[in-house]
Amino acid sequence: MDRLRRLFLMGSVLCGIASAATPACAEDLDDLAPYKMIRSLQYVQDTVALGDHSAMEMQRFLLSTIDERFRTADAAIFDDPRNVDAALVYAMSGGNPETLELLIKRDVDGHFDSRLTDALRSYLSGRGSQSVKSLADIFPEYKRARVGPYLALVSANSVIRKDPALALTYFDWARLVAPGTIVEEAALRRSVYVTSEAGWIDKSMVYANRYARRYLRSPYASQFADLFVKLAVDHFEAIKEEDILEVLSFMDVPRQREVYLRMARLAAISGKNKLASLAAERAQMLSEDGENTPRVLADLYSGLASVPSGDVSSAMESIIAIPDDRLSEKDRALKAAAKAVAEEVLRAPQAALTETEAAAVPEQSEDASYAGLNEAETAERSMDPQAGAGETPIATAAEPDEKKKEQAAETGIDPAFDTFVSSGRSKLDEIDALLKGEGS
Repeated sequence: MDRLRRLFLMGSVLCGIASAATPACAEDLDDLAPYKMIRSLQYVQDTVALGDHSAMEMQRFLLSTIDERFRTADAAIFDDPRNVDAALVYAMSGGNPETLELLIKRDVDGHFDSRLTDALRSYLSGRGSQSVKSLADIFPEYKRARVGPYLALVSANSVIRKDPALALTYFDWARLVAPGTIVEEAALRRSVYVTSEAGWIDKSMVYANRYARRYLRSPYASQFADLFVKLAVDHFEAIKEEDILEVLSFMDVPRQREVYLRMARLAAISGKNKLASLAAERAQMLSEDGENTPRVLADLYSGLASVPSGDVSSAMESIIAIPDDRLSEKDRALKAAAKAVAEEVLRAPQAALTETEAAAVPEQSEDASYAGLNEAETAERSMDPQAGAGETPIATAAEPDEKKKEQAAETGIDPAFDTFVSSGRSKLDEIDALLKGEGS
């Protein structure tokens, strides 16, 4: 704890020097003005966003220390408006919302703007939609204040679903007035989400490029990677391949490989086979000797993408050759589904049984029918206990009844082939449902 206190005081001194503050930065912790403590918190959070993950411990310490300082502070400290702003910034920077409630209850002198605190309380309690109008009215008044960048983020988040264009203007303002900070990192990352969901692909790629240039070392960069993968898969037809490569060029090789694997997986599940093959190929190229897991995953996703192609047999062999012990539970489910699809594609239609042949076939119990399932169908049933209960396995084709015979005579369609197609479609529908669940 003594080490943390020394680091905290050192951070206060550094922040004071950077902001031309007075030399009072080395005061005792209990007497330190809250606005000075908030400067230290901002300094540490910006350091974290720029890639110093070791500062995250200091961030947690500062949040708890500032919380205690606000709770035990004399009400007179809020005669200084900088401490009022500090309390609001603390609440919008991951602080305890109950502390803001406590300060508002104690505010008998009216230091806090009730319009602003009411809107923030609604937002912080999860009632963001109720604070939209209030924040829209208040933001122009506070946009150039010390709380402006944080209020811009909160305002954007409150309207992000109802008015993405307005949310984007708030994010842009936050980036403009707080460059190089955790505020800009959050604004850029969320701007990628807003523009991608709205279909503004050109803007999405601009924001993604800026984020990749500046904040790939942020602890929140994995969220950006997920957003970028979804952007690339959902809008692959509208995005140039060189634009994707440009964004990924700012990443080191292991991170590029991870993004390509995520992209190949989501693309394969989504049926974007061209992108899945391309991303899997790139992941394989970036895998070094001795790195077996990335190659195995790339082979799996490449095989998934190859199933709908003309060379299904080759894809089937490739998928079967992938060892299960190298795959996660979800990827093993994908492998089983891919095998099932490939087997259905390769299965030949069965001819209808004659009456004599049908009579010679013994009736099967439900248990016996389960025993006749192939490996892929068994895997699928194990993942969905309700799937196929009481079904007739595809391998047993029942004799068409008289009605089907009449329909066959009218349409010219072989009833055995019709049965095969119907059964196959049912099975593929089950597999499609499995993949959709996997993709979510």
